[in-house]
Amino acid sequence: MTENVQITSPPPFSSEPTKRDMERAKLFMMWLAMFAIFIMFGGFCSYFIVRQAQSAWILFDIPLQFTQSTIVLVLSSITMMLGSMFTKRAKKGLATLFIFSTLILGIIFTYLQWEGWKELIRNDIYPADPRTKSNSGSLFYVITALHLAHLIGGLISLLVTGIRSAVGKYSPKSHTGLKLSGMYWHFLDGLWLYLFLFWNYADQLF
Repeated sequence: MTENVQITSPPPFSSEPTKRDMERAKLFMMWLAMFAIFIMFGGFCSYFIVRQAQSAWILFDIPLQFTQSTIVLVLSSITMMLGSMFTKRAKKGLATLFIFSTLILGIIFTYLQWEGWKELIRNDIYPADPRTKSNSGSLFYVITALHLAHLIGGLISLLVTGIRSAVGKYSPKSHTGLKLSGMYWHFLDGLWLYLFLFWNYADQLF
């Protein structure tokens, strides 16, 4: 007596990346980009420590506008977290409101940075000062301008993210774009806090 044995073939192999694979790849690239940016700013901070030990280094007070902009940026991280939270709860209206609130706070941060630079100029701190041969002012301008340049990229991302949220492109189970935008924004917030504290207290630590 023979038995009929059915041989089932394995499911066809697909070389096409899944949605989960694509999300992981994008997250990995974001982590890699943030690491590279942090290393770059770490190099500037190391240069600051070396230059500070030289006699031509000039200490100056950071204008109040930079403290105000720091508070604004911290608030923007809170609104970004709320935008992500309400997206996960399928509350599109509130999510969109907080995403655009983050965008507005980012614009206010940019304005305060500009006002801070103007205050430095009024206090005779220039990007390049041939009178003293010191680059302490120029280093501050370079670091803050580089951070602002990266933040403007974050603002563009927030604008796109806000529009996509408003038209219902995100759901509790599908919001990779919002997740990436949030990661980058929180990173810029943390990076600015690090730079702000470093510039205020480096002369006491090194």
